[in-house]
Amino acid sequence: MAGNWIPFLIGSFVGSMAALIVVGLLLICLFRPLTQWVLAKFMKRLMSDRYPENIFEMVSAMTKVSPRYVLENSLRAATGQAIERPFGSPRKFLNFDSLIFSPAQLAKMPSSEDTEVDMHITIGPMAKKPLTLDIPLMAGAMGYGIGVSEDVKIAIAKGTAAVGSLTNTGEGPLLPEERKYAKHLIIQYNSGKWAKEPEILRQADAIEIHFGQGATAGAASFIPAEYIQGRAAEIMGVQDEEMIIIPSRHPEVSKPEDLKKLVDKLRTITDGVPIGVKICASAILEKDLEIVIQAGVDFISIDGGQAGTKGGPPILEDDFGLPTIYALTRAVRYLKKKGVKERITLLSGGGYNTPGECLKAIALGADGIFMGTAVLWAMTHDQVTKAIPWEPPTELTTYPGSLKNKFDPDSAAKYLTNFFLSFVDEMEIAILALGKTSLREVTAADLVSLDEMTSKVTKVPLAYHSSSSS
Repeated sequence: MAGNWIPFLIGSFVGSMAALIVVGLLLICLFRPLTQWVLAKFMKRLMSDRYPENIFEMVSAMTKVSPRYVLENSLRAATGQAIERPFGSPRKFLNFDSLIFSPAQLAKMPSSEDTEVDMHITIGPMAKKPLTLDIPLMAGAMGYGIGVSEDVKIAIAKGTAAVGSLTNTGEGPLLPEERKYAKHLIIQYNSGKWAKEPEILRQADAIEIHFGQGATAGAASFIPAEYIQGRAAEIMGVQDEEMIIIPSRHPEVSKPEDLKKLVDKLRTITDGVPIGVKICASAILEKDLEIVIQAGVDFISIDGGQAGTKGGPPILEDDFGLPTIYALTRAVRYLKKKGVKERITLLSGGGYNTPGECLKAIALGADGIFMGTAVLWAMTHDQVTKAIPWEPPTELTTYPGSLKNKFDPDSAAKYLTNFFLSFVDEMEIAILALGKTSLREVTAADLVSLDEMTSKVTKVPLAYHSSSSS
C-alpha cells in the first residue's frame, strides 16, 4: 500500500510546483497592466476629487506647515506636557560653511607631505597640573543614567583613551568603569547632589562646573524615576525619589562672587587640576565671561545653539542661545581684550560634524573641540541596523533604551577610535596644505569669507577682496 502512495505524492508535488510556476508567470505578465490600472484609478481620483476630500491636501498643508511641526504638535496634544526632542535643534543657523581656507602653493609654499604635524593641546596651561591631550578633539559631556547607558560610557572611555583624548562624565554620576578605561577624564560638577564627594572629585583630570549648555540653556532638568532604575540610581543615591531634579542653579553660587570660592574649593580638593566652567552662549556673553575670568578658571567650555542633548524641550533647543560661530568669535575677542587668551583654554562645542568645521573653529581661536552627536553616530556605525527600521537608534544608546543590551561596546570603541583618527588625519593634511606644521600655527589669517554676514561675524576678510598678506 505504501508503494502506491509514492507516485501520488510525487504527482501532487509536481502538480503544485507547476501551478505555482503558472501563477508566478501570470503575476509577472499582469504586473505591468495591473500596476498601470491601479495607478490610473488613483490618478483619476486624485485629479477629480474636491480639494477638501483630496489626499493631496496633506502635501499642500505640509508645504505650508513643516511635517516636523505637525508631528511635534500632535505629541503635545497627546500629553499636555512639554515634549523632549533628542539630538538638539534641526533648524539651520549660520555656521562655518562660508569660511574657506586659503591654500599654500607658490607665494606660500605647502609643507612637505612627510612632515610630522603637532596636534597636541594643553588644557589649563597655568594650572598646577595642566592636562595635555594628543589631539584637539574630545567627547562631549554625556551623563550616565540620566542620558546614556553604561556600555556607551565604557565605549567612549576606551575610544578616547586610544587616541590620547578625554571624555566627560556630564551631569550624571561617575561610573567606576569610565574612570578605569579613560586615559583622561573631566568630571562635571553639576547642580545635582551626586558626584560631589572629595574622593570622587580627586579622580578627575579636570573639573568642569556646569552652568548651561546649548540645547537646554540653563534650565532645570526633571527626570522621572522610571527612567533611572538599577545601578545608576544606586550610584546617584536617588532610589527612593519619584522625580530626579537637576536644579537650574548651583546651591553654592547665589551671586557672581561665589564662583571664585567654588573654583578655589575645587582646586584645593583636587590639588591643582584644571578647573573650568561650561556655559551656553547668551546675548550677554561678555558679562558671563567677565565673572568667569574673575573667578580664576583654567578653561571655559562654550556650547553653541547647535548643540545636542539626550532630549530637551524644542523651545530651548530652537529659540535659546547663540549659534556656535557667534559664541566662539565673541568669546575669543573678549578673552584677547582682557589679556587672558593664552592663560585660559577655550573649548568649543555645538554642531561640529566635519574635520573642516573643527579646524576652522581652531583657526578662529578655539583651543579644542568637543563633540556629542557626531560621536554617538560614529560609535553606533553599523550597529544602527539592530534598531532600524522598527526602532530609532537612540534605543541602543540611552540608559532606559529597550535595545541597550544589543549595543556592543568593544565595536563602538573601535569605531570611535577610527572616527577620531580619521578626523585628525584630514586636519593634518589640511595643515600641511596651509604650509604649516603645527595646529597652533593655524589662524584666522588662513581663512577667507564667501559672504558678508559671515565676514562681519568672524572679522575674516571677504574672498573677493585682494589680500595684502598674499
